[in-house]
Amino acid sequence: MIRIAIVGGGISGLAAAFDLEAPRCAGAVEYKLYESSPRLGGVLRTEHIHGCIVEAGPDSFMTEKPWAADLCRALGLGDQLIGSNDADRKTYIFVRDRLIPMPDGLVFMVPTKILPTGFSPLFSWTTKLRMARELLHQPRAAGADESVASLVERHYGAEMVDRLADPLLSGVYGGEAASLSVRAVLPRFAEMERTDGSLGRAMLAARKKMPRRAGRPAPPFFTSLKNGMQQLVEALVPRLNPASLLTNILVQSIQPDAGGWTVSTSSKLDRFDAVILAVPAHAAAQLLASSSPELSAELAGIVYTSSITVGLGYDHDVRQSLPPGFGFLVPRSEGKRLLAATFVHNKFPHRAPDDRALLRCFFAGPNAENIWELSDDAIVAVVRNELQQILGLRAAPLFARVHKWKAAMAQYGVGHLERLDRIERLRQQLPKLALAGNGYRGIGVPDCVRSGSEAAKQTLKL
Repeated sequence: MIRIAIVGGGISGLAAAFDLEAPRCAGAVEYKLYESSPRLGGVLRTEHIHGCIVEAGPDSFMTEKPWAADLCRALGLGDQLIGSNDADRKTYIFVRDRLIPMPDGLVFMVPTKILPTGFSPLFSWTTKLRMARELLHQPRAAGADESVASLVERHYGAEMVDRLADPLLSGVYGGEAASLSVRAVLPRFAEMERTDGSLGRAMLAARKKMPRRAGRPAPPFFTSLKNGMQQLVEALVPRLNPASLLTNILVQSIQPDAGGWTVSTSSKLDRFDAVILAVPAHAAAQLLASSSPELSAELAGIVYTSSITVGLGYDHDVRQSLPPGFGFLVPRSEGKRLLAATFVHNKFPHRAPDDRALLRCFFAGPNAENIWELSDDAIVAVVRNELQQILGLRAAPLFARVHKWKAAMAQYGVGHLERLDRIERLRQQLPKLALAGNGYRGIGVPDCVRSGSEAAKQTLKL
């Protein structure tokens, strides 16, 4: 019988536990999952308020990454998966006191259609000329890792970084384009520059190679669950052995011990053959500080930022007054504290009654830290003030919910992949240790599910 400890009860840890519950492990594996908080699921938390589905953490995941949807299907939730309303997908950028739609044909930030980009007021003529010249760029030999801002500015100029790259990455990573690694965050762009030179030319060529779907609609860009992302946790936890799930228990240390590990909590010591650390990298660093100072230091070097989400419900009049589309992004240069807002009632079906509007507002990084100590009411007041400036929205919300996530969003800084190589070499020096979570090779729910499942398989091979 192999005994495995899983430290962390977020979706990565739960995915690892689910993998260890597979029939192939029956009678051969025993595990314990330790979670320091009273509940399992980590940031996957959903509230149902006035008929609205309010997400405290992520509201969806990217459809093209299959692991979360595959887990949902394995749990019998296939018929609960819903796609984003992509026919209504329009995102605005707040520039110089007005909302400007992102032009059609932008693939992340790469223009693939000349006319919509050429006529868009989002970009100056200087930037538009750079977009045209970018099509003439020649292949560039791969060099050292660099920031996303550096690559984008080289191709399209600083305005593209300010108005598109930085706001888009802020909404996903809660970080800044100037500090995020292009190889870790946008590896496809780095490869296109190496092989084709021009990002625009490479993207157009890739589109031509895409198979035609013969009348079938394209898959939605985002996927969620009909009753909210917490539905995944609620379906997964009952499939696990309840005796193996230890909540409200903080793991204080882990120590190598005779080819295995001793896990220490406030109440007892327990010995395991293998350990999966499914916690943020900074928490893993603390647990490994005495057993591997070098590995601990590398893990501690992965920076995390905090985030705040604010859910606001409004009446039918507000819903009618809001612009169509999924929401807006705010460049940092505009001097607002709000980074983004989603019109949730437009983005997904089943999120709000027809006579309600549901907005989700987002702060991250320094913008979140600057208001962290404010009361919930004061944070809501900040949101309302900025929504009035951006949308002209003066109405009081029917309800408001504030959710804070401290040091929860991993930042893949320049050199991140090289750091992961060093972490892997050091990890292999320790007996039967696996790492999982959003600090390594993907921050979204699908990547967390994949990392947990891979960690479970890894411990069985060790």
